[in-house]
Amino acid sequence: MSGALASGPSASHRYGTHEVLNQAQPASGFNAFSGDVVLRSAIAREAPWAADRCAALGAVAGDADVQELARLANRHLPELKTHDRFGNRIDWVDFHPSWHDLMALAWTHEVPNLAWRTNQKNGHFARAVLSYIWNQVEQGTGCPTGMAYAAYAGFKAEPALAVWAEKVKGTDYEFSRREVGDKPSIVVGYAMTEKQGGSDLRETQTTARFSHSSDYHGKTARWYELTGHKWFCSVPQSDGFFTLAKVAGEVTCFFLPRTLPDGRFNNFFVQRLKDKAGNKSNASSEVEYAGTLAILVGEEGRGLREILSHAHLTRLDFAVGSAGLMRQALTLALQHTTTRTAFGSSIAERPMMTNVLADMAVEVEAATLMALRVARATDDLDSVEHERLLARVATPAAKYFNCSRAPSIAFEALQCHGGNGFIEENPMARLYREAPLNSVWEGTANMMCMDVRRAMQRDPRTVEALFDEVRPLAGQDGRFDAMVRHTEGLVRAAAEDEFLARPMTEAVARLLQGAELLRHSTQEVADVFLASRNPGSTGAWGSHYGTLGASVGGATALAIVRRAVVTGSEAEDRPARAP
Repeated sequence: MSGALASGPSASHRYGTHEVLNQAQPASGFNAFSGDVVLRSAIAREAPWAADRCAALGAVAGDADVQELARLANRHLPELKTHDRFGNRIDWVDFHPSWHDLMALAWTHEVPNLAWRTNQKNGHFARAVLSYIWNQVEQGTGCPTGMAYAAYAGFKAEPALAVWAEKVKGTDYEFSRREVGDKPSIVVGYAMTEKQGGSDLRETQTTARFSHSSDYHGKTARWYELTGHKWFCSVPQSDGFFTLAKVAGEVTCFFLPRTLPDGRFNNFFVQRLKDKAGNKSNASSEVEYAGTLAILVGEEGRGLREILSHAHLTRLDFAVGSAGLMRQALTLALQHTTTRTAFGSSIAERPMMTNVLADMAVEVEAATLMALRVARATDDLDSVEHERLLARVATPAAKYFNCSRAPSIAFEALQCHGGNGFIEENPMARLYREAPLNSVWEGTANMMCMDVRRAMQRDPRTVEALFDEVRPLAGQDGRFDAMVRHTEGLVRAAAEDEFLARPMTEAVARLLQGAELLRHSTQEVADVFLASRNPGSTGAWGSHYGTLGASVGGATALAIVRRAVVTGSEAEDRPARAP
């Protein structure tokens, strides 16, 4: 018996049934900024002083260890702790250490606050590029980075919140419940919507009554006592929250510190954490207020106007973030298809796949340049009327369109992976679940289109600014001129009929994308865009990516694909435009 066993196969060969061949290489070890010709060109054009910062964060995005942090943060989810082990109410959230590691990286690299920390030109533009890159790292942490960015506007407008305006610029992340004056930096949340109202904030039922005025870090704060609930409260472990409540029946804005000046914890009762389809690493919650103290922001009854002053920044960040997610999905698709072979060549070089990848690359670049154009306008909101008026329509249009297009890119990128993309070990599965979220946060698609239409009706100068923006391009390409005429017609029609608000807003977004591509991209990319995305064009574009018509040609498509690759060392040497 022993001899028979000895003559059999050794244990070391038991698992040697085959050699693993032809699996795609992981998308790691690259720089998401230095390898991205579109981003490099944009920063060189508008904010060259930020190039080193962007390159440092770009290396983080391509770091395999950081990518593992992102996986772990979405695998080990936040846990609500309503009470401590002694029975005391604490209303806190526990996170896996990977979440805190990611938050620390984001704060160290100034993702939430570069725009407010720098005195250099085009700080919002540079900060948008950082946010775009961070949204290729981990999207759950992109929520608190974006809210901290937007919150600064509210802090600066209210003298009582001066200490918060200073702390939100900090770069040393700290997860604690210390009072704001003792912390090196802060995390900020928003708690706006309620069960009965959703996006209609006029239906707020939470009430507030004046409590007292007192010194607060050297300023006078007017404290109110809040009673009510919030149906969606993001990042409930934040140091403080902007929120809404009614005073004498009128919606009013407040800021609610989690820890009060005397060190006591405010009455902030976390009812449960939301079980979301995606964005798993980030805690979202339902909360209740009962005797909860909050500081009045602005004037009583002016809450909607006050909170809308933040909305431009949150919408910009969502447009940028969705473009960044699209870029990550494209990077993953390119890496998979260029490092895996089929039928005698890389998958990316198969003609049908080349069509798909080129089509996706054009869409992602168009989304990126439109979002960055809004960021550029944001830098001059207070000094250049054209930029202010353009931003009034371009911001909601970009938020609507980029956030709505992100799921289509995520779906097609998953298709490029086949079954491998649908497995949770692959980051593509996480992106697929994440992609729809930005479209419903801070205003759904219809809300954005309604806002574009409302802005045009209230101030016709916004329409003039839109067409002034593209007028210098007149005559360069007949297809773009046709796009302008198409948009003009829809703008006029939508002014009379809300039914046309969505096609009008889509036309506005496509017009802005086309203009930016003509200005800043290659002739090949602009040609494909105008041939395929222009109503009535001859490009024979279908309902899905990969349906570019014969007029594009395989060589052009392959050149676009190669230009979009960020993972090879040669990516850092490509020019944005042909010389």
